[in-house]
Amino acid sequence: MELLYHKVHINQNKDASWVTFIHGAGGSSTIWYRQLRDFKKNFHVLLVDLRGHGNSRNLFQDWISCKEHQFEDICDDVIKVLDHLHIEKSHFVGVSLGTIIIREISEKYPHRVLRMVMGGAVIRFNMKSRVLVRLAHLLKRILPFIWIYKMYAYILMPKKRHKKSRSLFIREARKIYQKEFLKWIKITSQLKPLMKLFREKAPKHPTLYLMGDEDYMFLPSVQLVATQHENSFLLIVPDSGHVCNVDQPEFFNSKAIGFLSADTHLN
Repeated sequence: MELLYHKVHINQNKDASWVTFIHGAGGSSTIWYRQLRDFKKNFHVLLVDLRGHGNSRNLFQDWISCKEHQFEDICDDVIKVLDHLHIEKSHFVGVSLGTIIIREISEKYPHRVLRMVMGGAVIRFNMKSRVLVRLAHLLKRILPFIWIYKMYAYILMPKKRHKKSRSLFIREARKIYQKEFLKWIKITSQLKPLMKLFREKAPKHPTLYLMGDEDYMFLPSVQLVATQHENSFLLIVPDSGHVCNVDQPEFFNSKAIGFLSADTHLN
């Protein structure tokens, strides 16, 4: 059985909870480099690279060659790593597309999830993001995918202070194979009904949304959902774009660790 590339950091306290980090499309576990030091002090930490990303890019060759794929299988990849490591339950921290993966895991395997932190959560594509996805579909076989990815990164994270997060995502995306990129583009068509379900159905587990105040594509829909769903909390990350864990790591770490430590007083 092939497993995603993963890396484990064990806390000295054997009774510490686990935290599993899930990156977004085009990224890798390196996106969490500004979280690792703080989280290791409080939890056991599991980092994974999704199929075709980072150090998992040469795995699952049968998947790369197939025509279709199901989003739920990507979620199952994460659970297989937890099974392999005998992790019964874990907190989950995600960013961007990783938040959809976490929410799907929480629905399919609710007994494996403790609490969820959603950074730059994606629960609805606004008009601009829908246009970008359609454009990616149209250009995917004409242009090198990195050109498309760069364009998306600059539109999603346009400001000067987003430079670090934008550069990090572009750098990691360069490691992805063209065929792999085409597979992930196809997967976007499966996300619309999932996101609709997640907007209508409150999460089963305590959920903290951490959204950059400049995440203009995705913040408005999260603001609405957070007011409608019980057990959900929203904190706005100041001076931050979509990848708020990179833009403002101290704020992100402090609020996320407090929440996962069952401190729900978030003001």
